[in-house]
Amino acid sequence: MSSAPDEPASPQGAPVVEAPAGRGRATQAAPDSHIRDPHRRTSTGPRFREKVVLFGYRFGEWFLGHLPLGPASLVGGWAALVVYWVWPEKRRIVESNCARVLALPPRDRRVARLARQVYRNQVRWVLELMRMHRLSRPQLVERVDPSIVEPFEAAWKASDGMIVAAPHFGNNEAGAAGLAGRGWPLNAVADDTAYEDLFNHFTEERHRWGVEIVPWRNLRGVFKVLRRKEILVLLADWGYRPDGIPVRFFGEWTTFPAGPATLAAKTGASIVALVVYRRPNNMFEVAMGRRILLDATDTAGQQRATQAYVNDLEAMIRKAPEQWVVFKPLWPVTADEQAALAKRVADAGLTEP
Repeated sequence: MSSAPDEPASPQGAPVVEAPAGRGRATQAAPDSHIRDPHRRTSTGPRFREKVVLFGYRFGEWFLGHLPLGPASLVGGWAALVVYWVWPEKRRIVESNCARVLALPPRDRRVARLARQVYRNQVRWVLELMRMHRLSRPQLVERVDPSIVEPFEAAWKASDGMIVAAPHFGNNEAGAAGLAGRGWPLNAVADDTAYEDLFNHFTEERHRWGVEIVPWRNLRGVFKVLRRKEILVLLADWGYRPDGIPVRFFGEWTTFPAGPATLAAKTGASIVALVVYRRPNNMFEVAMGRRILLDATDTAGQQRATQAYVNDLEAMIRKAPEQWVVFKPLWPVTADEQAALAKRVADAGLTEP
């Protein structure tokens, strides 16, 4: 579905889950758009590979989903450590991100320890996801601490549509299922550009939970969600992008996606930062930040709104940094990128909040 001429070509931010798919779906976003999706793929996989990927995931749901979670997580944790050691490029990225969170040198032992915990939590998330198809909607709701109900309801009712900006943290799927199962109109923007069959499988599963999926290229669908005053979930930590909005994050300048603030300015929706903490006994706790409103006539408002929800995300991530499972650079890496961002910050007259 093509986007309206007066609307940006792609909301930058993304799904509750990186559930990919792709060929022959919505039309591509306009190439001259000033909003780029940071996880955009330029090609799709062969049909045979799509089938293999779907079969592998479905087999994992059947096999791993029937194993006790504790032993499966233990074995999966060992496998995660193998990946940690044999993939040095990815390991350096994760350790660099962890070093910023801990405000320590990347070679510090505490940084490496945190990075290994991140790998283990990524495996834990996959194992939890593969079990969710066996749970009923009431069971999914019961796993989420009810303390979020009142503040979440109040924030949504006070908003003309609500944009949830979430990181890759804890178990977003468990939180989404627990909220949607209580009757809130939850919609998630999802990447549909790699494996169509797997994307369709994830979409059907989330529909069973009460979560509706909007393919990221379907911008008209994104705007319809907000014009219906519903809830739109975007993942905000897709990695450093030079065309994002400059913000201070864990003490250093980087950029975050323009999508949440751009959509909020255009629709009047509010923005709320949200994370889903993993708690003992396979339970989850949803935490949210303040409700952020934008003045569409204020040209600097988008930067301030983005900084505000990033501050909330930072505070919530600090409480359990091992659950922040992000595997892309969140800060500029090269000297040229760092210099270009410093110039943008200086030209905009931004100061540390």
